[in-house]
Amino acid sequence: MAEIILQKDAFKIRTTTIKDSETVLSYIKKIAAYEHMSDLVVATLEDIEETIYLKNQATVYIAEYEDKPIGFMLFFYTYSTFLGRANLYLEDIYIDKAYRHHGFGKLMFKALTKKAYNERCGRIDWVCLDWNEKSIQFY
Repeated sequence: MAEIILQKDAFKIRTTTIKDSETVLSYIKKIAAYEHMSDLVVATLEDIEETIYLKNQATVYIAEYEDKPIGFMLFFYTYSTFLGRANLYLEDIYIDKAYRHHGFGKLMFKALTKKAYNERCGRIDWVCLDWNEKSIQFY
């Protein structure tokens, strides 16, 4: 069952279940298109179901506005031997264009930061493409 991670008025962030696999794959394709890398997406619905939900190799949060998906965030654990702690690695975060500049991305980061803090993670890591000025300014 999906858990609400954060809610503010008509906006919420929730965990996903295997029933969300198609939505997750659609957001993977959206971010790939945004990054001009659509031709590199080979993930299938079966891959998403197996790796994210059956093997728990990543976690996905869905952002919703008025109960409609408007974005997603996919992350997983890494480990720092020097810190002796797990870290969170943010692989992807994406908000649909019509919902950008409303603070939803910041709320997504807030949810991830809260998870890292509550689980005593050493840090949160991510990479941004060097040409993506809008994202660099956001981060």
